[in-house]
Amino acid sequence: MQAQTPAEAASARVRRFTPAQRWVHRATATLMAVCVLTAGCLYLPFLAELVGRRALMVTVHEWSGLLLPVPLLLGLASRALRADVTRLNRYGPHDRRWLRSALRRGSDRPAGKFNAGQKLYAAWLAGAVLVMAGTGLLMWFTHLAPLLWRTGATFVHDWLALALIVVIAGHVWRAYGDPEARRGMRTGTVDAAWARREHPLWEPEEEPERRVG
Repeated sequence: MQAQTPAEAASARVRRFTPAQRWVHRATATLMAVCVLTAGCLYLPFLAELVGRRALMVTVHEWSGLLLPVPLLLGLASRALRADVTRLNRYGPHDRRWLRSALRRGSDRPAGKFNAGQKLYAAWLAGAVLVMAGTGLLMWFTHLAPLLWRTGATFVHDWLALALIVVIAGHVWRAYGDPEARRGMRTGTVDAAWARREHPLWEPEEEPERRVG
């Protein structure tokens, strides 16, 4: 194989996500956005007055919430997505180093394909979606549980929804500050230099044929 020139090495790109992985992310993000917007129309008076049609907003909110896990479940047919789910659920000593460094605002942040912050975010989001779906079903189908349970479900659903909005806003803010990460999710590839800098432990996991230039 012919060696790359410095210019070619500088412009080399590494494949980070397959089309299936990007589709799952976009579909899930779209459904989550619909959930948040319709919830705003149900809970915020000025939005409720602006949009109206409360019954429609309730129906859209219920079904978009119910469909939230579907993109991931369908995406599990992709071997690449299953591999990423495994990566997100595996923690090592480097993840503890990353977290300590992040809390101290240090620069020593070793990471594989996903850093410790991304792993924690994915785990928290998955758990929150399951809890939101469960409490939402209790609120939707009122005959499933007694009034006391439904009252507790409403309390948990509302406050967890607020926490979700805050956490997702933080996720969007972090993505806004990292154009290369956004490009990776949009196009599937990232700059090789960015990959070495932000995810130094990821390179050994990459298959040679997945490198593109």
